[in-house]
Amino acid sequence: MEIRRFQGADDVPGVIRAHGRAWHTAYAELLPRRVLENVAVDPSPEDERRWLESLTPNPDGVFVASEDGDVVGFADVRWGDAEMKSFVGPDEAELKAIYVDPDHWGTGVGTALLERGLEALPTAVSTIRLEMLAGNEVGRQFYEGRGFERTERNEIELGGEAYETDVFSKRL
Repeated sequence: MEIRRFQGADDVPGVIRAHGRAWHTAYAELLPRRVLENVAVDPSPEDERRWLESLTPNPDGVFVASEDGDVVGFADVRWGDAEMKSFVGPDEAELKAIYVDPDHWGTGVGTALLERGLEALPTAVSTIRLEMLAGNEVGRQFYEGRGFERTERNEIELGGEAYETDVFSKRL
């Protein structure tokens, strides 16, 4: 397995596939089917364009895990001028996304992506925060096992309905 910087359009289909497969597996019991059906696994050209636009502005903070040339996971870490959620302070960073294809869960891919993302942060960043769906036990165990603590509860809207989220934080 190799952890490397995101390389643009060539990586996008694998990023979307890893994201979609992770969502469909992790959230199958938390979200209705109609919401999950809107999360792409086999990306269209439009899906690829949107994802490329969202990841390209953050070249220093997007990393992919590849195995035998295939993307099996990715992480998107944001700080400074990057677009972040309102719960992230000025000297903090956000783990906007980290997704690993479920076939690679438990193999160290997620940990390697997280570690690479943390290494990329400037020394002025004091805390990293993330938000995930409440009830995601796999995610909770992953983050708590790596020193994150739940610090807040929020809500997000998906498919026209509100869902509780947990904000996790880690002092650096």
